[in-house]
Amino acid sequence: MSKKQFFLGVLVAALVGGFVAVAGVSFLMRPQNASTFNEKQKSSFVNLLAGKDFTVPDGINFIASAQQVTPAVVHVKSQVAFSPRAQRDPIQEFFGIPQPESGPRNPSQEMPMSSGSGVIISPDGYIVTNNHVIEGATRVDISLDNNKRYEATVVGTDPTTDLALLKIEGENFPFVKFGDSDQTQVGEWVLAVGNPFNLNSTVTAGIISAKARNIGILRDVENNLQIESFLQTDAVVNPGNSGGALVNLTGELIGINTAIATSTGTFSGYSFAIPSTLVKKVMDDLLKYGAVQRGLLGVQIQNVSPELADYLGKKFPVEQGVYVGGVNENSAGKAAGLKEGDIIVGLDGKPVNNVANLQELVARKRPGDEVEVSYLRDGNSLKTTATLKNFAGDTNVVKNEAPKVLSFEGLQLEDVKQQVKDQLKITGGAVIKSNANEVWRAAGARNGFIITSVISDNGRKRVTSAQEMIDFLEDSKGEEIVVLGMFPDGTEYYFEIKPE
Repeated sequence: MSKKQFFLGVLVAALVGGFVAVAGVSFLMRPQNASTFNEKQKSSFVNLLAGKDFTVPDGINFIASAQQVTPAVVHVKSQVAFSPRAQRDPIQEFFGIPQPESGPRNPSQEMPMSSGSGVIISPDGYIVTNNHVIEGATRVDISLDNNKRYEATVVGTDPTTDLALLKIEGENFPFVKFGDSDQTQVGEWVLAVGNPFNLNSTVTAGIISAKARNIGILRDVENNLQIESFLQTDAVVNPGNSGGALVNLTGELIGINTAIATSTGTFSGYSFAIPSTLVKKVMDDLLKYGAVQRGLLGVQIQNVSPELADYLGKKFPVEQGVYVGGVNENSAGKAAGLKEGDIIVGLDGKPVNNVANLQELVARKRPGDEVEVSYLRDGNSLKTTATLKNFAGDTNVVKNEAPKVLSFEGLQLEDVKQQVKDQLKITGGAVIKSNANEVWRAAGARNGFIITSVISDNGRKRVTSAQEMIDFLEDSKGEEIVVLGMFPDGTEYYFEIKPE
């Protein structure tokens, strides 16, 4: 046999062998009489993820934490005050004087809703969320991960930290335990759990990007006591995540998701959460007192920085810390001996690097608590003990008594809060807390509406309290009346009650 014939034979054999191998594999891989996609997608190839040699590395297993936390993260839906139309004069309308707009809105029209997330923090149904999720709400509804629904009671709110405490009735609820956000480290894996865009029980992962971050979104117009010391993370958070959980990989609550850094309204790379150490203190206060107890050091502060050093014409002995620009009279700082020019570098043994850091540490305390302040003065390291005071300059506990709710034939009324009276410039009124009276509902009465006066056969009567309104209704049974008032945004409105 010639060399040419030999090589030709080898080539033909190789081609035939390759064809047989390909045909055999194709036959074996083709599903036989497949009737479902499960069968169609079966393959003889080895799944590496199911192999015995593949394991999830320790420290980045998200499954256990997600399964533990998700049942305790709820969907919060808030019914907010309705703005039916622009300012109007209901008295003129009642007497037939023409108005620039046509008649009143359809009383069956639903109030607008806002939504966010919340975290169950006790088996008896206490829930933490953001204040901005439920602010101005006349009704708050809760949906659990298993689709059970509840109406929540607002136990208390704290706009200075953007936190609120809610309560639903029941027992043995799944809940998330508080973790220690102080122990959280930059670079640590975390999960964000919430309801972005009304997509229930969404879990995203990221790392802690920074701590003690102040982004200037909270405002306390009255006392300038807002606290911003956020955990910054790159876990994806979007509208609807507000009030949801930020947890570590052991399933502990280390923050409440609150804000995103964005120019579009959606996630652009960073989100911010209130640290759990501050959350727990605020929740304890709202549960026990109904109001947050704020201990104050009473000093005017700025971050130590090269810019501040240049402005003051000073050379700071440290690169980080909090510069005391002034000390208030009758304050805890004044009594402790702090002076303008001091640099605070520690509190209770914990380092203080910036204003947000110091504000958070102090905000965890209550009036009457003692704190050890470490500071620098003229290059010397000193310490002093300060007894924190409240905004009034004493150490008394401030309690927020729940408003008394009065009832009349399915209608529940309460007095107008002082803050609302100040905003609307009214002397009083009666707020519709809830309304199960069909006659009033059909007439256009809505939760949150503030009754300021009523008209009956005996003339017009101004209403300054819930008790006055209840007394009026008792005396006017069976009569046709006109109820006048306004919604919480100041929009005036009226409706007629005609007895059946």
